[in-house]
Amino acid sequence: MSSSIKIASLGTPRIGPRRELKTALEAYWAHKIGEKELRETAARLRADNWARQKAAGVTVIPSNDFSFYDQVLDTSVMVGAIPEVYGWKTGGVTLGTYFAMARGAHGEGGAGSAPAQEMTKWFDTNYHYMVPEFSAEQRFTLASLKAVDEYREAQHLGYETRPVLLGPVTFLKLGKSKDPSLDPLTLLDALLPVYLDVLRRFAANGAEWVQIDEPCLVLDLDDATRDALRKTYRRFADALPSLKIMLATYFGALGDNLDTALSLPVAGLHLDLVRGSGQLDDVLAKAPRGLVLSLGVIDGRNVWRADITAILDRLEPVVAKRGTDHVQLAPSCSLLHTPVDLELERDLDVDVKSWLAFGVQKMGELSTLGRALSEGRASVAPALEAASAALAARRASPKVHNAAVSQRLAAVTPEMALRRSPYPERAALQRRRFGLPLFPTTTIGSFPQTAEVRKARAAHAKGALTDAEYDAFLREETTRTIRWQEEVGLDVLVHGEFERNDMVQYFGEKLSGFAFTKNGWVQSYGSRCVRPPILYGDVSRPEPMTVGWWLYAQSQTDRPMKGMLTGPVTILNWSFVRDDVPRSVACRQIALAIRDEVADLEKAGAPMIQIDEAALREGLPLRRADWQTYLDWAITSFRLASSGVANETQIHTHMCYSEFNDIIDAIAAMDADVISIETSRSKMELLDAFKSFKYPNEIGPGVYDIHSPRVPAVEEMTTLLRLARERLADGQLWVNPDCGLKTRRWEEVRPAIANMVAAAKALRADS
Repeated sequence: MSSSIKIASLGTPRIGPRRELKTALEAYWAHKIGEKELRETAARLRADNWARQKAAGVTVIPSNDFSFYDQVLDTSVMVGAIPEVYGWKTGGVTLGTYFAMARGAHGEGGAGSAPAQEMTKWFDTNYHYMVPEFSAEQRFTLASLKAVDEYREAQHLGYETRPVLLGPVTFLKLGKSKDPSLDPLTLLDALLPVYLDVLRRFAANGAEWVQIDEPCLVLDLDDATRDALRKTYRRFADALPSLKIMLATYFGALGDNLDTALSLPVAGLHLDLVRGSGQLDDVLAKAPRGLVLSLGVIDGRNVWRADITAILDRLEPVVAKRGTDHVQLAPSCSLLHTPVDLELERDLDVDVKSWLAFGVQKMGELSTLGRALSEGRASVAPALEAASAALAARRASPKVHNAAVSQRLAAVTPEMALRRSPYPERAALQRRRFGLPLFPTTTIGSFPQTAEVRKARAAHAKGALTDAEYDAFLREETTRTIRWQEEVGLDVLVHGEFERNDMVQYFGEKLSGFAFTKNGWVQSYGSRCVRPPILYGDVSRPEPMTVGWWLYAQSQTDRPMKGMLTGPVTILNWSFVRDDVPRSVACRQIALAIRDEVADLEKAGAPMIQIDEAALREGLPLRRADWQTYLDWAITSFRLASSGVANETQIHTHMCYSEFNDIIDAIAAMDADVISIETSRSKMELLDAFKSFKYPNEIGPGVYDIHSPRVPAVEEMTTLLRLARERLADGQLWVNPDCGLKTRRWEEVRPAIANMVAAAKALRADS
């Protein structure tokens, strides 16, 4: 072949191999470092990312894929979509204003006291983005040159990059307005001049290509959205005919949007061929000859080593037909969703490690593919043999397959997913058992994991604290937290979860079939990073996981103490999931393990058991036609885990930061006695469905936004609860924060929970 095929990266993890960005951000927020030091850390991380990609063989390197908090928030700032509450008028946007939008403000850093913007999940991932907020009088203006500055920064370091922008149509579709009559797409004509200004600046600084992400193209789109896409890219092409646009789609197949995508006057089109594996033939049949196809053949959202030989079998005829100049190889999406480097893992099981590929290794897989396609398979024979051997070993490994788990799953009956009696009968028995006041107060589960807690955990892990010493420390923290909950007046208590590192990891470490990393961090939002467990094999529960801590906690109080578990769907969706069995099978295996834990908690005397399904909504397929299949097995898995208890045992669940209104009937079908959900940032908007849908069970709409350091006033929480009363009966309402309090400080939690209890009492006085 005449030239080497290009290897492209759509974006990389920005947190750093050892979470350097997290450390710097939290030091900056704590006023331990200044803006200069924060920006210097960010510059080092960007330089390291560019160097890492070049060393791995990436030839199309992105810029503007870095963010201090979130790329959607960056776009809002770029175009001046900054609500009045943050005090910005014109000119450059300060970090104070930027972080106020992300985290709320108390009057510091150039912004007045203000709540954070709403936050929700990025498509069907566990990454969170800050929801753009628009108004009918919206004006857009270029308020940040970050994208151009980072392109120039790369140039000065010797890297010619392809800058990345979130597409204007997707940006508008991700946004909301407080005016429900405003369709954000009507703002397109006002928005496009700002984008054109940025694109002109790229061109003036020498950019040949720009990557514009329009993941909305994998969604169900109406004609208005398709028209908006055609208008947008025609405007770009007419204004800047020499600037080449790589239109990036990901997280699924184009489907019925394929013709629209191929009609757009762009130079390149990126395809997710992992989640949209079946679309390649249709694209090849219809794509114009001169269109550069970026083929996303390496999974950007999971950690399994690729089947390089199978991918080559698929790609060789494509490259032979279109030529290396019109094909690029890439991950399916940004590598933001994967850990940085597998080589940092020193303690992983050697077999499991051989089956994995993190960000750096995925770039290496792409480089291997590119060389094989450009120079022939013989040029990379050792790499191909190693990949094939690892795949064969994984398929045959007894670490993956457990006959007893398969047999138990085959014996499951439909009756196992049903409570013994309908909710009204259960509710009457539970009210008599607990005798709770109207608007009972509780929390979601975790309390602050202070520096002392983290220090003790680290010391125990290193052997500096014995098991007995660590246990004594945890008991002291638990008892202190129980005493405080009693003093502040909470009706239903939790033990605080000080023994838990993470709500999924804790359980995965106690279940068979999971592996864990030391440095496999991925960003969830801002400085919040998680290490997803790696689900590699059949799942079972060797022994009880939480019963001992519940028994101790309940022994410290006469008030009801919830048993706290993570549900099967959330464990599945927040893990790197095996790709050799259907997700539904893996989920049911986890459900049976959780069912065993529920039974043991009830046997020990737990009167209330909360089974969190925080990730239920985010697993929903992006296309509505696929929803029911997912919901059927997801809801059945939850019910399989929760339904083996007596009527008097109250089952709670929790779901956070998702849009629930369109699946409210499925949530009702979970048949949990009490659900708690996020509603504070959306100002109870998530309860709109209850105006028409008569939700039968009890619900705690979160009134305290725990993702912000703000302490909401009693009046603010009372207002939210009154909004909830417009949609739900008083007897249905619980009062709680919208998520766990692990990441907050006690200095924030104590007054906020006290205010929450006061708000509940105010409502009782009004009733």
